[in-house]
Amino acid sequence: MSRFIINSVPFETRLCHDAKQILARDQVRAKKLLAGLQPHGPSAFHNKNATKRDSITGSTRESIDITDAGVAYSVPVGVGQPPTMFSLLIDTGSSNTSGHDLLIFPSLSLTGDLRWIGADKDYAPTSTSIDNQRTIDISYGSGAFTGSEYTDQVTLGGNLVAKKQSIGIASSVRGFSGVDGILGIGPVNLASGTYSDTKGLEAISPVTETLFNSGVIPTISIGMSYFPGGGAIANGEITFGATDTAKFTGSINYVPITTINPADQYWGIDEDLTYGNDIQLLRSSAGIVDISTTFLLIASDSFKVYRRATGAEVDDATGLLTITESQFLNMESLFFTIGSETYELTPDAQIWPRGLNETIEGDKDKIYLIVADMGSPSGAGLDFINGFAFLQRFYSVFDTTNRRFGLARMKFMKEVN
Repeated sequence: MSRFIINSVPFETRLCHDAKQILARDQVRAKKLLAGLQPHGPSAFHNKNATKRDSITGSTRESIDITDAGVAYSVPVGVGQPPTMFSLLIDTGSSNTSGHDLLIFPSLSLTGDLRWIGADKDYAPTSTSIDNQRTIDISYGSGAFTGSEYTDQVTLGGNLVAKKQSIGIASSVRGFSGVDGILGIGPVNLASGTYSDTKGLEAISPVTETLFNSGVIPTISIGMSYFPGGGAIANGEITFGATDTAKFTGSINYVPITTINPADQYWGIDEDLTYGNDIQLLRSSAGIVDISTTFLLIASDSFKVYRRATGAEVDDATGLLTITESQFLNMESLFFTIGSETYELTPDAQIWPRGLNETIEGDKDKIYLIVADMGSPSGAGLDFINGFAFLQRFYSVFDTTNRRFGLARMKFMKEVN
């Protein structure tokens, strides 16, 4: 595919909690995914009409929310013409954005605990702004949004322009820290919400679909690359509708979404997982790739085998596995067979970056592992979650149009933590 560098936007990554809280949130998220809550993979997009009909009725069932994630991503987004710039939290489709996949939290909309910091500027209507005369009331797992619906022009990275994009402007919001709002980029999956008028809701699309329908991007897909070990500023890049060949080596290995439920309802893939040359942790198992999960989670029985093989112990302070220097020197690689390719996580790649130990309130001198217990046995249709700790080592492609996930190797995969 041609290189569409103009379609790339930098993003920032940040950890929202300490290790113990992050792990607990990962495990709660895994439990919800295993229960099949709120499908948001390619199937959600291709079955979006049924999803929208169900959503508009105001379902209030338990949801999977970005407010509960341990890792968050934000991108610069311009709204209006001339644009006002906001830093928006990326949502890949799991959250209750109620179809309004761009929500702005102006400075005067904040309520409750003062720790929740929103935009330091207000939304200023311009020549491209249309007030749709409709109110929105949305509930999240630990947050809420009340406001009005507008249609406006949205600009990503200075080059991608989504015209006539539906957005929500808050009059009251709580439950979000350090961001100006939410940008939904995942497959359409409307969730619970209350509206003053439901007419026209079925036509609402996320930004990625708006860009595709207007011919700005050739496919509804995103490519993601990271810079492991880097600082908090612009430590990744997301490419819309294309792949950036400068970010990976070789070719992209695409695999279809798994047919095993419930993994098939998300970004589900099939994989074999081996520790070293002969310790099989998972065989022909279904699981998911998920940028909102922080660690590499595996089924409880597989986790026990991995723990024995490494000699690791559970650290009381963080809840993570920890090993000694001598155990680290004797560690072997993890091998992930996905489709026709096998990907390696070296011992260096299996440990939490030591320079970031104190960021998660760990001991600066300890060695923590990124592999964690998912909290459920294998064979349930979701035996692993390859989260941020895995994905940051590779170039990944989430291709909604073609119902597939892609992975490629990056030059720095074997850098020492």
